[in-house]
Amino acid sequence: MADWSYELPIRETQWHVPSGGDVTFNWDYETSRERLLRLYEKGKDKQWNATHRIDWDIDVDPTDPEARPSETIAIYGSDIWNRMTEAEQATVRHHQLAWLNSQFLHGEQGALICAAKVVGTVPHLDAKFYAATQVIDEARHVEVYSRYLREKLEMAYPINESLKTLLDQVIADSRWDMTYLGMQIMIEGLALAAFGLIRDYTTEPLAKAINTFVMQDEARHVAFGNLALRDFYPNLTEAEREEREEFVVEASYLMRDRFTGNEVWERLGLPVDETAAIVEQSPVMASFRTMLFSRLVPNVKAIGLWGPKVQKAFADMGVLVFQDLDPDTLAEQDEALARQIDDQMRLSKDEADELATKGVDERRAAEVQSVIRLADDD
Repeated sequence: MADWSYELPIRETQWHVPSGGDVTFNWDYETSRERLLRLYEKGKDKQWNATHRIDWDIDVDPTDPEARPSETIAIYGSDIWNRMTEAEQATVRHHQLAWLNSQFLHGEQGALICAAKVVGTVPHLDAKFYAATQVIDEARHVEVYSRYLREKLEMAYPINESLKTLLDQVIADSRWDMTYLGMQIMIEGLALAAFGLIRDYTTEPLAKAINTFVMQDEARHVAFGNLALRDFYPNLTEAEREEREEFVVEASYLMRDRFTGNEVWERLGLPVDETAAIVEQSPVMASFRTMLFSRLVPNVKAIGLWGPKVQKAFADMGVLVFQDLDPDTLAEQDEALARQIDDQMRLSKDEADELATKGVDERRAAEVQSVIRLADDD
């Protein structure tokens, strides 16, 4: 994305991060873990081409209040919001949408770098196999969000400082398990929840499809990190476990705070401190932040980083309620919803018109086809 496309100036178009660590070869081609190999098989089977699977001809109006109601904007109802004209409110909606998807894009490039790093540094061959499938997944996600920003929103924002700080820490750490923990569990776990909120609540069909298909991949990525670390972390010393739990706490606060969107208020010439204070007190933002942890909390617990500091931090954030969710069940739901979107998009315009002339509801027909396909898969 060219420098001129960004709404705020960027200091440089490339960011260089030192990344240490040994590259590990493994000559044992027989020893492997069945669960990871099954995930690798699924990773191969679930590859998709964003050019063909997504209908890029769908028009997008980034100012449409029906696709993103004003009530979902954190400053809605404040004096700052009420003083705005409808055109100014539409501009806020457009910029916030561009800012959010820009952070998705930058995070996906971070995931691409981390997945490639895992291939070289992880000692287990089965993990190298799966990480290789994730590399192409992440490249596809960068492609998708970049295209959405360029062609549909025609606007982008630089990387948020909180996300940049976390990526810097994850990429620079030489230990393979910290790459897993930072990217697979923390960053992708929170992103998965954010994608889910868009998938489940937007009425804009292109954004719904993009986030549904990306979630189908991300659920596997989080499961990959979960499986690998669940086997490794029981062998940590007390000091090693404490270090990783402190990282979980720090990363959780960083990721929670990265969604305030102060860059938007700066770009639009609003009083940043006053607007940020309104966002902090917003019930919408409080609910959004809480839901962000619905995928992360159960996975942190599953890998065994569940000491007093972690539980205290999650209690402080009000997200302990998610600790008993089953990540596998959530991943199965993500798969089913992706198949449903596929079925709905497969109905061509001619088929839809034919159904309409026969008095058949198009949405109901798509649901029936989805049920048939699920049965076939079983």
